[in-house]
Amino acid sequence: MKTIVAGREPVTAAEFVELALGIDLELFTGPAIESPLERVARLDVAHAVLAELRESDPEVARYAESLLRTIPLKQPHPSGRRPRRAVRRPADGCTARTAVAA
Repeated sequence: MKTIVAGREPVTAAEFVELALGIDLELFTGPAIESPLERVARLDVAHAVLAELRESDPEVARYAESLLRTIPLKQPHPSGRRPRRAVRRPADGCTARTAVAA
């Protein structure tokens, strides 16, 4: 079953919430990486939006307020690949060799 909100089909749960409630989740949760100055500016705007929401839609305001207390999730690696792990090598520089029987 497809869910369509405001004529658009959300792909993720976050998009569904954003379309259904009309609030930007990242405004209240914050990005994974932001400078202290960016955080202060974002929170100032979030609190102003929250004040307006309390007057117009108290239920959405309670949800948005709960988002302010969450920790942002780490963003996936930009290339879509996981970073390589370091390979441990013996201290003496020797590598173990394995023989394959034919």
